[in-house]
Amino acid sequence: MPLISTGPSRTFGLALALAGSSPWLLGACASAPMPTTQMAVAEAAVQGANTRSTSENAGAQLQLAIAKLDAARAAVDNRDYEGARRLAEQAQVDAQRAQTLAQSVRTRQAAQDSQDAARALSEELARKALR
Repeated sequence: MPLISTGPSRTFGLALALAGSSPWLLGACASAPMPTTQMAVAEAAVQGANTRSTSENAGAQLQLAIAKLDAARAAVDNRDYEGARRLAEQAQVDAQRAQTLAQSVRTRQAAQDSQDAARALSEELARKALR
């Protein structure tokens, strides 16, 4: 006779133990606090990123941030506070990424404009020097 039982009584015991712990596990999930601060931070980040420039230069990233914030709001409504916290954090990061990308596009464009102006000035000076 084996020392470790693998028969129906062991399976029943394991199932009973898991069933007994399930309310505790569910209670642990339900007891996550509402992510009020993280939601407010995400709201502010998305609002700050929601500009004409960001819409034009990083529209896909901005839309992703908005969608994740909407999903976080829905998770709060469903009392899935852990999911809401996670989505709010993602929305905040996506909003910051959109702002950074839009700033990068604007900076590259400004650098290109400066180079174009310098080139035009150089060409104009070269033409005047030849006269």
